[in-house]
Amino acid sequence: MIDFHSHLDLYQNGLVLARETNTRNKFTLVVTTSPRAYVATSRVFAGLENIKVGVGLHPEVASAKAMELDQLVGSVANARFIGEVGLDGSVRFRASLALQERIFRAALAECSRQGGRVISVHSRGAAGRTVELLAQAGSVGLPVLHWFSGGLTELQAAIRLGCWFSVGPAMLAGEKGRGLAARMPIDRVLPETDGPFTLDGSAPLKPWDAWKVCSELAEVWSMSTAGVEDQLTANLNRLLVNHA
Repeated sequence: MIDFHSHLDLYQNGLVLARETNTRNKFTLVVTTSPRAYVATSRVFAGLENIKVGVGLHPEVASAKAMELDQLVGSVANARFIGEVGLDGSVRFRASLALQERIFRAALAECSRQGGRVISVHSRGAAGRTVELLAQAGSVGLPVLHWFSGGLTELQAAIRLGCWFSVGPAMLAGEKGRGLAARMPIDRVLPETDGPFTLDGSAPLKPWDAWKVCSELAEVWSMSTAGVEDQLTANLNRLLVNHA
């Protein structure tokens, strides 16, 4: 099982859950909200071979964490996975978009300098601008658009740019999300939960719950569930060989 976008460090009893996740999942990407969180999370999860930690600066906390920008840029050289970074243009965070963009540009520029990075990208409410900045940055590695919720025009632009996509049960619960997933290249899709911020009833989704997308994608892609499982596993294997 695979979870390509989890906030495993933010669960209650996160280390206990991480140990179980390390046993149950083939691969879990833990994205962090700030460089300081990355340092702490990397230390706590050290030795869990199936869990990788990305260094990020989440756009939702751009105003509070902007002083960590230099640390973010400096961490890219030693981090194969970057995330969570990007833009959030939703009403609650729109006021900080200029600052978000400065942080995102700096992260992309360093990824371009270092090369080979896999970047988990947030784009809620700002899909068009996010894709524009990715295009302007050039060869930054492999951007994986997490829970993409833009329109078809933005989706097509992202596909042309070579972006990948991580999709979760929450995204596929809605008609729009399923419609977008139906148009994504099946060889550039990975499963995610975005837990603990997504729920199964009243409980947060666990990292192994990302695999629930296989039955949903089977309907969307007109494939067998086993076929989807094989496809997602092959996608991850190719990503790890080529980019990490």
